[in-house]
Amino acid sequence: MINIKMRALAMIDALYNTFSISGITWIAISLTSYFIGLNCHRLCRGHPITHPLIITALLVGLCLYFSQTSVLHYQQSASLLHWLLGPVTVALALPIYRQWQRLRHYGWRLLISIAIGGVIAPLTAWLALYLLDAPSAMQMTMLAKSITTPLAMEASEQIGGIPALAAVFVIVTGVVGAIVSSGMFLLFKVTDRQAQGIALGTVAHAVGTAKAIHMGDDVSAMATLGLCINGIFTALVLPLLFSLFG
Repeated sequence: MINIKMRALAMIDALYNTFSISGITWIAISLTSYFIGLNCHRLCRGHPITHPLIITALLVGLCLYFSQTSVLHYQQSASLLHWLLGPVTVALALPIYRQWQRLRHYGWRLLISIAIGGVIAPLTAWLALYLLDAPSAMQMTMLAKSITTPLAMEASEQIGGIPALAAVFVIVTGVVGAIVSSGMFLLFKVTDRQAQGIALGTVAHAVGTAKAIHMGDDVSAMATLGLCINGIFTALVLPLLFSLFG
């Protein structure tokens, strides 16, 4: 009940900030930057380095720098965009529904494959930070690096991570995964297209799924399943584990 009230207050605060002059300005800048990013991505034929989120972040960052606006002020002004991450997360149920027959066909084999990939990828990254004696908050944030941005930000906040940094980790992971995936498939002789789709969606999330779309419908379908199931699995399990053993 308390959580629902907090969400309602957050929505009211987001709407209040949105209809201020500052809110309208920064949301317009954000949306315009994203529109430019989409067009650049299309012109470059979907190359991962030109992902719309990267271009959007760069353009908004430049606007903040030249206008001498703090990131905190931008977050408050454009808080509606952050609030909308909740509905976006719920919308992940739609791709799972569309691919329900595939999920039923492969059953537990598919779920175990996604779960293993979803555990190994973040744990190896976390271990590297642990061995390098990185700050605890950064280590916790890294555990959510292989799921899509809305889920990663929520999950990292629940386990003591840094939501904004989680978004950065997610984007970098997706771009790197999409770039090196073709070479990895050749190196390890992964020729099955459905296995390629699961790997892209599970480890490289949305950016990997975007690449899978260009590889064919069968690859993109499995990538979508990997993205959604791993995202939901990680977002549920991480906070639960930290509440039990933290």
